[in-house]
Amino acid sequence: MDIDKQSFNDISVFHREEEYSVFHKLDFTRTLRGKEWLKKFFNEPFHQISHIQSTQKMIQTLALHIDEWPAEISNGTLLMIEKFYDYIFDPISESPYSLTNLTYPWLHREDYSMLKFSLTHFADFYRGMKKICELLKNAELPEGAAVYVDRIVSILKETPIRKLAETQPGEKLTRRQLLYFGYYLRGLYKTNTLELLEIYGRLDAWYSMAKAVKTYRLAFPEFIDRSRPEILTEGLYHLLLPEPVSYDLHLSATQNFLFLTGANMSGKSTLIKALGTAVFLAHIGMGVPARFMKLTLFDGMVTNIHVEDNIAKGESYFYNEVQRIKNTVLKINDGRKWLVLIDELFKGTNVQDAMKCSLAVIKGLIKIPNSLFVLSTHLYEIADNLKKYPNILFRFFETLLQDDQLSFTYQLKEGISNDRIGYVILKKEKVIDLLENL
Repeated sequence: MDIDKQSFNDISVFHREEEYSVFHKLDFTRTLRGKEWLKKFFNEPFHQISHIQSTQKMIQTLALHIDEWPAEISNGTLLMIEKFYDYIFDPISESPYSLTNLTYPWLHREDYSMLKFSLTHFADFYRGMKKICELLKNAELPEGAAVYVDRIVSILKETPIRKLAETQPGEKLTRRQLLYFGYYLRGLYKTNTLELLEIYGRLDAWYSMAKAVKTYRLAFPEFIDRSRPEILTEGLYHLLLPEPVSYDLHLSATQNFLFLTGANMSGKSTLIKALGTAVFLAHIGMGVPARFMKLTLFDGMVTNIHVEDNIAKGESYFYNEVQRIKNTVLKINDGRKWLVLIDELFKGTNVQDAMKCSLAVIKGLIKIPNSLFVLSTHLYEIADNLKKYPNILFRFFETLLQDDQLSFTYQLKEGISNDRIGYVILKKEKVIDLLENL
């Protein structure tokens, strides 16, 4: 699925303040190498259902072994192995009885200390990789993942690696053993070990995804084969909210445009981002924050949520809104399946101008049958001009007002909102009183 940088930012897949990102929420990796692989997975949503299903299968398999995942392998373990290969050792002899090896602990004391300390981490790493193979040996893994497990098994059969993997935690190695392992691991088996580090990075990323699915009870979506795009979801919620409200939503070929209204703070942006997040996660093989989700494969997602002006270029907010819409139209007019999410269209101009521009854009977009659209607006008046189009679905979030007190149900309802609460909020926050007392 194609997704550009702005769309990534709009649905907070990544965020400048990391703790506010979807990636951070789902990151349970144990190593920096695993985290880099997880970022790679997040940056490359799949374009084929088979690849999505393979990742789902791998995550489901690992989810069965979350509590058994080897604790021997930590970020420090991997860093120490990398440091070992960056360190310049004085030569070690292949022969255990050579003068070089017999005198190594005394004549090359610093190198010997480094070797002694490093090999405990190698042993932990190999034991951990052996444990992973034991956990997965009877599992039906997807072909793309099985090849890595087979490769681990093959490398662990190499004699020096196998011997070190068979040592017990805390077991002290003799001088002869230390120099034996040091000789082979720095030479003949360096490439194999570095390959194992890379494989573990992938496994750590998959483990993180499995841990997230289990921790947050995410549901794996079902992908359906349709010539036109469709999304059916029940109990959809926003992953980053501590106490989210859920939504049921169905967009299809017959009703492919959701016209969403409601007052500010009523929940429009949250719904749009929740849907974008779920569709994105589905396309990387993850579980989604919903009770149930069924959807077609999308070729791309494009959003228009957080448009900004550019003072350095002399570009206004409205100009950049127009450019984003222009680029969207050019992008999605290719016959492929797109999900288009637009929050509060044309905020950068006056109301009458915004209404005219919004109507023109909506009437144009509904001509594109191969995309699904969700558009929120506070310009309720334009709805009367759109009711004649059967493919537009009207939903709103209600606001309750009693004795100048506002409350939001965050429930998605059928119809069009007519709430006007701007002045109420000004009054509630005592801005009107401040102004009157000037």
